[in-house]
Amino acid sequence: MAPIANQPVGVFDSGVGGLTVLHELLVSLPGEDYLYLGDTARFPYGERSQAELEAFALQIADYLLSAGAKLLVIACNAASSAALGAVESMIRRTMRSGAQIDVIGVVGPATQLAVAGSRSGRIGLLATPATVASQAYERAVLGADPHVHLESVACPDLAPIIQGGFPFDERVVETVRSYCVPLRSAEVDTVILGCTHYPLVAPMLQRSLGRGVALVTSGAGVARSVERALASRGLLNPQSGEGAYRFMCTADVESFRAVGTRFLQMPLGEVAHVDLSARVAA
Repeated sequence: MAPIANQPVGVFDSGVGGLTVLHELLVSLPGEDYLYLGDTARFPYGERSQAELEAFALQIADYLLSAGAKLLVIACNAASSAALGAVESMIRRTMRSGAQIDVIGVVGPATQLAVAGSRSGRIGLLATPATVASQAYERAVLGADPHVHLESVACPDLAPIIQGGFPFDERVVETVRSYCVPLRSAEVDTVILGCTHYPLVAPMLQRSLGRGVALVTSGAGVARSVERALASRGLLNPQSGEGAYRFMCTADVESFRAVGTRFLQMPLGEVAHVDLSARVAA
């Protein structure tokens, strides 16, 4: 069945980090309905293999499509890097009547903003080991401007620390500082926060990198891409008021709600638990 305008936008992530992207969507496209799934049972994605990430993303995409999503946002850098093309191919194979559903990842929008904003052509990337290993950002930067240099730093500890909640102690501050050292040495003027958890420690990162370094997150760029994709297919929700948003996770609901409220900066309300173990992607 072809997607219609009043169906929800589906958003998924390994946990609560993608809520930083959803926050931008709620602000930029308030009339849309949203369906968010956090795969907290399999968090973190950052040290998973590319094959695992692709399998997880296909499974979740299949679930959200069956729930009526008219567009998918992969609000996870590791999953976007490993599985964006695979999800797009799955949709092309399974959609009927020639209908098409767009899939928006986080790598392209963040890269475009960083390359456009860099004055020196020296850009840094802070990301999970899986995202760095995929070299998705290197390919995206090369495609945007072959003269830009990208300095990538894998941060295995950062997303789990942030997902674990607040407050942060001096150990966390030292961890953040250690990841910034190679970027300072490389004299970058722009840093991509290549994990949707990282905006929550942006003040620490900014202090460590210096005020002359611009931090780039994917949320604003993703919101623009979603708006353009929906508009091009005539799928912008026509309602004049605020849309609804619903949440699901694959592990503990109360933990997701407690940490997720801080990420979204809005109340989550009811969170439903879903079991993806029995589902097989088409």
